[in-house]
Amino acid sequence: MIHFPVAFALLLHVLWWGAGLAMLAMPWGWRRFWPVLVVPAGWALQSAVVWAGAMGGLKGTNGYAWWSEVVPVVLRAVGLWRVGRVGRGGRVGKGSPASGLLPRRAWVDVQRIGVVWLASVGVLGLLVVPLAWASKGLTTLSLASCDAGDYAAGARVLQEFARTDRSGFLGLTEVVRVHGADNFFEYWTRLNHFTPSALIAFNGSVLGCTPDELTSLLTMVLLAGSLPVVFWMARAVIGFSGAPSAAVAVLYGLSPLNWYVVGHVAPGQLLAAMAVGLITWAGVALWRGRLTWARGLSFAGVLAIGYWLVLGSYNFFVVLCLVPALAYASGLALWHGEWRRLGRWCLIMLAPLAVCGGVFAGRVAGLIERFQLLRTYDFGWKIPALTPEGWLGLVSGPELAPWGWGGVRWVLAAAVIGLLGWATLRAVSERRKKTWIALAVTLPVLAGYAFLQWRGAQLGTNASYDAFKVFTVFYPVMLPAFCWWITLRWSQRLTEWIGVMGVAGVVLLGNVVGTGMIAWRLAAAPRIVDGGLRDVRKIEAMADVASVNVLLPDMWSRLWANAFLLQKPQYFLTDTYEGRWHTALQGEWDLEGGMMTVKPAEGARRQIAPGIALVDTRSADFLRVTVGEGWYEEESEAKAGTRWRWTKGEGTLRIENPHAWPLRVTCTLDGWSLGARDLTLEVTGAKGEGVGQRGGAVASRNLSGQRVRTFFPEIVVPPGGATVTLKSAQPWLGAVGGETRALGLCVFGLEFAVRR
Repeated sequence: MIHFPVAFALLLHVLWWGAGLAMLAMPWGWRRFWPVLVVPAGWALQSAVVWAGAMGGLKGTNGYAWWSEVVPVVLRAVGLWRVGRVGRGGRVGKGSPASGLLPRRAWVDVQRIGVVWLASVGVLGLLVVPLAWASKGLTTLSLASCDAGDYAAGARVLQEFARTDRSGFLGLTEVVRVHGADNFFEYWTRLNHFTPSALIAFNGSVLGCTPDELTSLLTMVLLAGSLPVVFWMARAVIGFSGAPSAAVAVLYGLSPLNWYVVGHVAPGQLLAAMAVGLITWAGVALWRGRLTWARGLSFAGVLAIGYWLVLGSYNFFVVLCLVPALAYASGLALWHGEWRRLGRWCLIMLAPLAVCGGVFAGRVAGLIERFQLLRTYDFGWKIPALTPEGWLGLVSGPELAPWGWGGVRWVLAAAVIGLLGWATLRAVSERRKKTWIALAVTLPVLAGYAFLQWRGAQLGTNASYDAFKVFTVFYPVMLPAFCWWITLRWSQRLTEWIGVMGVAGVVLLGNVVGTGMIAWRLAAAPRIVDGGLRDVRKIEAMADVASVNVLLPDMWSRLWANAFLLQKPQYFLTDTYEGRWHTALQGEWDLEGGMMTVKPAEGARRQIAPGIALVDTRSADFLRVTVGEGWYEEESEAKAGTRWRWTKGEGTLRIENPHAWPLRVTCTLDGWSLGARDLTLEVTGAKGEGVGQRGGAVASRNLSGQRVRTFFPEIVVPPGGATVTLKSAQPWLGAVGGETRALGLCVFGLEFAVRR
């Protein structure tokens, strides 16, 4: 089980990188709690090193990752001098026999949140289980999103190429131009999610892993490593004591909302979430104490880490990351009339952002372009709205659906609202000063979340996807506030204490059930980088393959093929993703896959993997077949490696013949039908005239209710091409057997062999 050693090595590596910076960046008044800052500090420092290497023109992290390990060594030495060696009154402490590596004071600081670190290790182990179950070797998988392939392509760019490289796909301007970025390298540094890809690249270079082996694991480490930050939000922002704060952190690590993020491989969301937590804590802590410039300077390191992670991952969230802290400070300023204090607070909070923005100038300049892309394209998919019980993770499994049977959803929602209201009224009656913070960090975000959900419902768009992103990015700050009912345990009434413990048990159990459903689905994830898809990288070593038309039918495969073939110019039939636009298919070879198989003469076709092949477009026997009208989306079973596609009744295929002469073609269909039927191929030319035998109709073949290979007589494809329609002599059946779709044929494969 190589997955577990690599996952824990990755966690240890980021701890190694973050320890020194965390010791230096933690404000002096909180210096004993520097371990809560280690993970975000490590990610930020690694990202900064890759940014410096990229801007400096170095040729990828493979060339400089190992010697850059001197950076954390130096920072750790300085940090230990500041935190570990210098005690009260300037006395030097002795080393700790228990650690062997850390001085006694630093080791005590680590042990202070030891339970949280153990929880992080446990959560990481649980996260890796479904990945290890799904594949014997390191790989990447996804519940549905194709973003993993995009991150991997960026990681490979930063791992192997220099900023000035324009070879292969990187400089293919007509395909990769996105607004002001006219090459693939600049697209990653200016517009796309730089930091996640930079972290995959950097850690991959050190651990000897390729992006397809590390992308899922890094996302899992991001979630597990977030627990200390969530603990700190509950402890230092909301004001819980140690045990409840640790419990909230565990709940965050087991929440199906976060496992959903991991299952869809969204490391950018998790990085931005940690960043928002740090920025919120800094803003709240600054307002609560004396607001001097010197004190503000002591928080500059924490703020810089937060802003760096936001700008490097979800740079468009820079306009939102201050919302909880600003709501808290401005509300108190309004109540007390402290407007000058609020102005000073804003200057202190924004100064580190200005510095980070100056370093990340290209990404800041690209913000307007990024927002234009978000307005132009309806990214994502529809995600069910979360009602109050969903805020605590009480949802049903892989789709985050509410518990709908028997009105359970509304009973749970009412119970959560009742508990929060009761706890708030109790806190107000007892004049607890921290009540406002729980309201300030949740209400503005919930208002934005509700608006986006409403907008998506009204316009029929995927705005609920944006709403979910907003919710999860602010979740480390909001989850402790959603657990405000924990404060009822302070009551001297035994019944209230027992009630709080009972509610905590129900919430934990509900999260474990929902997360278990996601883990079960992940273990048989529909999208996975299997051996066949990974074999696409062999094409880069084929010197006679100068360029490729990537015709793989699904976006997941096309994005990964793109990541594996960056050394080759590539062209796409449809817009695959940002930076991979459709153009004329100018490649010398077609990379085909899915249910379509074209077999020209010997030598013009190379089998790369089962279901994936190269076809020479320069061959005299070359033709291209694409899906036309009347088809549902492709379906698959990852474990079995099987793909199929249903027709909606009649289904059409387009055959392109680029030659000045006709081509004789035989067709073989691998599939089955709902019930026995006589299937006919009807062939029409580009002008709609019948082609082939009997005015365009090819002899019927009988299909039964079981999977068989069916051979059809020869057809003739004229110059320019033809359309083939799959027709049935019997009426097509409607929706049957509980299926909501009207299904026609189930097609596993269509083979077109050119005959001379």
